Amino acid sequence: MQRHTFSRWAWWFVGYLIAVILFGAWVRIAGAGAGCGNHWPLCNGDVVPVAPAAKTIIEFTHRVTSGLCGLFGIGFIVWAWRMGDRRVLRAALATMFFILVEGFVGAVLVKKELVVNDASVSRAVVIGLHLANTLLLVAAATAMAWWASPLVVATRAAGRGLLLAAMLVLVFTNMTGAVTALGDTLFPLQPTLDGSLWAKVREDLTAGQHFLVRLRVIHPFVAVFCAAFLSGVVGAVRRGYAGDAGMVALLRWPLMLVGMQVVLGVLNIVLAAPGVVQIGHLLLAQLVWVSCCAAYLAMGRRASQL
Repeated sequence: MQRHTFSRWAWWFVGYLIAVILFGAWVRIAGAGAGCGNHWPLCNGDVVPVAPAAKTIIEFTHRVTSGLCGLFGIGFIVWAWRMGDRRVLRAALATMFFILVEGFVGAVLVKKELVVNDASVSRAVVIGLHLANTLLLVAAATAMAWWASPLVVATRAAGRGLLLAAMLVLVFTNMTGAVTALGDTLFPLQPTLDGSLWAKVREDLTAGQHFLVRLRVIHPFVAVFCAAFLSGVVGAVRRGYAGDAGMVALLRWPLMLVGMQVVLGVLNIVLAAPGVVQIGHLLLAQLVWVSCCAAYLAMGRRASQL
């Protein structure tokens, strides 16, 4: 019963993390990254801002929800330790580590003023690393939840290495997506509902354009390759588990979510990346990642160990 309760709360925490990630994207879209000035962890020099503006409220709320992740992380470490499962405890410790790294990166963005209208190379690099750490954080939290009470256990570990390779490609794709989203925010486009899309692509690639404008053309091509590669790998792995109903059902999720992500990605390009579509695109990216992590974790434990 204790493991079941832990797993339920850990899955809730995975959902909470995703919500915080989406809210962080909204901070960028709303241009509220400097809502608390360059103060950290204080907000404009105060613990709680007095008479805050709208952007200050947005940024402060994000800081509070992010800070709660640390408290939850400590709670899961204590709970896992008392539960006596060393593997779950290791996952909880890894989760806390990535939470701390996340906080450090957030502090760097604020203290170095790599927010709002900053279009430097430094911000692009930090944003990409920020997203990579975010994925590792979600993966660790997913492992914590999964190992506490696995929903599916593979009969063997066939295709695990291939899936890991596809997940690494997925991480790189998400990093390029983060940089592209930054470019879309700083250099907004007009919706492309006619045949001018390729003309706009050619214009973005001209030497006089800002590097973020030129780089955002790369992500769609990387994303298409990733979608094809991931779908091919998952499809091949899924056929290898033809007699394992649980794994077949589990591996169906990445396939469905990747298909939805491609459709939303196209819509994002056509509509010139409106904020709502960007948030939906990021949500699907996180769900694809969680589904891949779950499949990978399921392959790493044998039925005999239950």
